[in-house]
Amino acid sequence: MSQKFTRRDFSKLVMAGAAGSTLSLFGGAKPLFANQKHVVVVGGGFGGASAAKYIKKLDSSIAVTLVEPLTTYYTCPFSNWVLGGLKEMKDIAQTYDVLKNTHGVEVIHDTATEIDAANHSVTLKGGKVLKYDRLVVSPGIDFDYDAIEGYSEEVANTVMPHAYKAGPQTELLAKQLQEMKDGDNVIICPPGNPFRCPPGPYERASLVANYLKKNKPNSKVIILDTKEKFSKQGLFTKGWERLYGDLIEWRAGSAGGKIVSVDPANMTVQTANGPVKGGVINVIPPQKVGKIALDAGLTNESGWCPVNPITFESTIHPGIHVIGDASIAGAMPKSGFAASSQGKVTAASIVRLMQGMVPAPPSLVNTCYSLVGPGYGISVAAVYKLTSDGIVSIKGAGGLTPMDADDDQLSEEATYARGWYNNIAQDIWG
Repeated sequence: MSQKFTRRDFSKLVMAGAAGSTLSLFGGAKPLFANQKHVVVVGGGFGGASAAKYIKKLDSSIAVTLVEPLTTYYTCPFSNWVLGGLKEMKDIAQTYDVLKNTHGVEVIHDTATEIDAANHSVTLKGGKVLKYDRLVVSPGIDFDYDAIEGYSEEVANTVMPHAYKAGPQTELLAKQLQEMKDGDNVIICPPGNPFRCPPGPYERASLVANYLKKNKPNSKVIILDTKEKFSKQGLFTKGWERLYGDLIEWRAGSAGGKIVSVDPANMTVQTANGPVKGGVINVIPPQKVGKIALDAGLTNESGWCPVNPITFESTIHPGIHVIGDASIAGAMPKSGFAASSQGKVTAASIVRLMQGMVPAPPSLVNTCYSLVGPGYGISVAAVYKLTSDGIVSIKGAGGLTPMDADDDQLSEEATYARGWYNNIAQDIWG
């Protein structure tokens, strides 16, 4: 989802920084908080944990408090590998011990329930109130269960897991796949745009098909998609044909893929072309901004959070920076790598602002690896810059796995994917 700026808007942003103040996109100049030294970060995922760590690395004198309800954070990246039997839950488990003990971040395992932008405070579920000088909100996504008739959070937790927040539902979906009868089908229902990790449902279909091919060869994967196209489609479909033959069937929205309702009792999905029955049904519902950002009034009419693209400071509430899936970040996708990149940019901006300096225009990147099979990887990468049109990708600066990649290249990509995960996990939580 992009955010347009006029060239005048862009010039204002740059000039505001040069004048020693930060400017909300559609508001006036805001004074620097040069002498204030406490940052609260809400959300300990890829974005929030990156911001917390890098604020301390850039200026250890700033007190940083990270609020995250989970003591063990399971990453969505590589959770599909767990479903396919290539990894275990312990392999995608991250803790906050190093952030606390090595980098000096105060970590509070609680849930933020209220943000008071006027009084610069965050109230926690346990009753504690944290005062902040600057706040980073990285709440990720929530799910619009009401958008699908017959679906609900209870259904997701018991019968038709979305498993799009890694954790108990990942384990449930893996168990369902293992217990499914050979000959039953797996139904995967991706959401419409925008949503977290655009290639995620299709990597999932790939690794589930790999599992079925080995363990339940009479079963297949049917993807009922509301969309007419999807991320890395050509690379995925080529890999599917090569590795799985007709084990994966993708139906676009106009070809009967758009779901109308679900019937958990009878394990069916109703489409415009009629019901589709599955032994396992993975419904990934439409997504929305994390609840705390919505409750705090950080969203606009789009339902997502508009930000100053130089600093990721909210254009609605000064002093609050919104990063990751919740933010409107121009051409950047909602992904873990993008969130981490935004967290580092925000960390540098906050440190500069607190030191009375001008935030630098950001340099942002995203890399996304997907596994089609255990030794068959594909990837897409992009570099972004700030222009008068907001955050845009730099033409020719990224890359996509070639359609004619040979076996060695595809195997190398799979190896790179493993390295990417180990490196980013170490960078954020290590």
